[in-house]
Amino acid sequence: MRNIRVRPFFVVRRARERLQRDMQKTRLKLLGDLEDMFNMAKGYAQNKEITKTGEPVVSPKQKQIWIRIMAYTGQVMNSISKSFDEAQVTKDLERLEKLINEAMAKEESG
Repeated sequence: MRNIRVRPFFVVRRARERLQRDMQKTRLKLLGDLEDMFNMAKGYAQNKEITKTGEPVVSPKQKQIWIRIMAYTGQVMNSISKSFDEAQVTKDLERLEKLINEAMAKEESG
């Protein structure tokens, strides 16, 4: 009878350890993707290129939007590195995607 109780204990322990490993891999992948997004936003925010007419390629207003995206991306990265709440991460990533889409739309419209 004791063996029957011990086996589920080890199965649960193994499943928990496997989940932790998988979550850590997922967390690292997400942090890598977010780092790429952060660097992209940073590139737009720090863009000092000017057009042939002497106007900046990225307007001050657009730079401000990209700085806000950088800040939010940093917050999401910090949150993921501290704990991994899948529902919250999904919500944060959806919001980040919305911010980036809005920034890109404003950039296209001028």
